[in-house]
Amino acid sequence: MKVTLLGLGLMGRPIAHRLVHCGHDVVAWNRSPERLGSAKSEALSVSADIASAVEMGEVLLLTLSDAAAIDKVLFTTGITSLIRGKTVLQMGTIAPDESRLISNRVQKAGGDYLEAPVLGSIPEARSGELIIMAAGPEAVYHHCLLILRGLGKEVDLIGPVGQGATMKLAMNQLIASLTAGFSQSLGLVRAEGVEVEQFMKLLRQSALYAPTFDKKLQKFLEHDYSNPNFSLRHLIKDVQLFKQVATASAMNAEIADATLRVLVSGREAGYGDEDYSSLYEAINPGFDAETDTGC
Repeated sequence: MKVTLLGLGLMGRPIAHRLVHCGHDVVAWNRSPERLGSAKSEALSVSADIASAVEMGEVLLLTLSDAAAIDKVLFTTGITSLIRGKTVLQMGTIAPDESRLISNRVQKAGGDYLEAPVLGSIPEARSGELIIMAAGPEAVYHHCLLILRGLGKEVDLIGPVGQGATMKLAMNQLIASLTAGFSQSLGLVRAEGVEVEQFMKLLRQSALYAPTFDKKLQKFLEHDYSNPNFSLRHLIKDVQLFKQVATASAMNAEIADATLRVLVSGREAGYGDEDYSSLYEAINPGFDAETDTGC
């Protein structure tokens, strides 16, 4: 299938490579010429001209940062008319209402729309083990299924447009709350001099354990949040979206608001472009990275 991938950020590039590996004809575009150059050096087919890139694809796969970026890329003079007859496959994290609005605009332009946000990161994208939360018309879902099955180990059709976006925000809220909760517990244990492995041994035996705790533990112990698969600033964006949607649904969003304040303080401390687990430093600012042994 001819796929035009728009957006070569952290997830865009490995998704492009995976699709090529699965036999799809892929051309990639990005606003940043540096990312285009990097992708070209990795033997990906790229286009610096968005109109040419859009014309090439049967499916326009979006891995753009947010709804505002999608608006600037798709719904500008000379591009919107090119959507006719194509399928827009939106894989970023946006709000349900934003997704429904984009769907309406795509359909008005004569195209089809499917949202398919994912759970997983760069390693899962490379290996085709993402969890995909597709939502939209069943016929469009089946049209995109060959692409989606190449990217994901789980490819579920959740329901109508908006429900996949909702599921994704619910999942990313858990990323934030689980990491914040573990950071608080681990910080207390370390502050009181309890051996970390003793704490982890008991935690792993309990119903409270989540695999992400071990996945991020070494980052906490080494205070090293470089080479992120998911940055703190992107998690902030997603929790902000969750808070907005929760508030609009008449939920009590105080927990999300408190988590957001912690995340923002981490960004203000200089961790915005580092791994989201750096929120540990905002919760536990008293540890000395040079002298702390983690024991």
